[in-house]
Amino acid sequence: MTLIRLSGVTKRFPPSTKGGEPVVAVDDVDLEIEAGTVCGIVGYSGAGKSTVLRLVNALETPTSGSVEIDGRDITGLRERELRALRGDIGMIFQQFNLFDSRTVAGNVAYPLEVAGRSRAQVKQRVAELLEFVGLSGKAKNYPEQLSGGQRQRVGIARALATSPRILLADEATSALDPDTTQEVLALLKRINTELGVTILVITHEMEVVRAIADRVVVMEHGRVIESGDVFDVLSAPSHDATRRFVASIIDEAPTGSKLAALRARHPGRIVTFTIREGESPQADVFAALSSHGVRFELIHGGINDIRGRVFGHLTLALSGEKDAVDRAVAAASAHAPLIEEDSRG
Repeated sequence: MTLIRLSGVTKRFPPSTKGGEPVVAVDDVDLEIEAGTVCGIVGYSGAGKSTVLRLVNALETPTSGSVEIDGRDITGLRERELRALRGDIGMIFQQFNLFDSRTVAGNVAYPLEVAGRSRAQVKQRVAELLEFVGLSGKAKNYPEQLSGGQRQRVGIARALATSPRILLADEATSALDPDTTQEVLALLKRINTELGVTILVITHEMEVVRAIADRVVVMEHGRVIESGDVFDVLSAPSHDATRRFVASIIDEAPTGSKLAALRARHPGRIVTFTIREGESPQADVFAALSSHGVRFELIHGGINDIRGRVFGHLTLALSGEKDAVDRAVAAASAHAPLIEEDSRG
């Protein structure tokens, strides 16, 4: 079931200077997010991804097009109706946005107090959430006494206070170190799997998408340039911008100076095979090479786990008689796509 749908959405902001042109932040975007999934929207600064997030929680109104939540067009709702809508949408921010004057428990309690819950209900819900995010022992601490990862977990607990169906994460791990990032991502995935919350993640880091997302949307200059299942997009990106993002987490076939450096260190013929789960088992590639008496050495690349499926590029240096190497490459390429890099014998 589609929970979030953007149809032909454009958002223009007034010119930044007198007499200038309007700023088009989002340009004719169509987007569907299924209930119970994690969708990552990735793009460089200025791509329009954060504006999409603000359109989903109705902090911005589209210039044209429609935004639907659970089949309901939210673009024309009154402020009272919007408040009710936002109670069903939790927000996590890059810089945590905690109240320094409130304790950890007080921060988590705030949206419940605004919603008019009783003191007993607030106390019980805060205790449940702090246990869920692993901060039961920090209830009386203040934000300044916490690490960045702990503060983000407080932010996540606060976002879950009213039991939202949708969680919006705006660069939620950008201010964290790598180890803490993995902890926060694991918590977000747990929220998705255990609580069934639909999560929309805004990021410029493809590693975040690989770690937790089911689907990925790539944006550039306000437009969606590529979208689909995370494995499909990461293993076969079709747009240059997507390929640049993918290259940050997956080794591509070596070219240019990198290939030249490999040639200088390794004699023989250098070839690269693409390994893709269900289509090109690496064991069959190695068996085909061995059966022709060819020696080979892995000199670049590797296998990546993408949502439980494997993909990667293996660059090998082959040595042996030229005819044998030719036959071995032909046999191996029947099992995996071959990217010919260097035919030197």
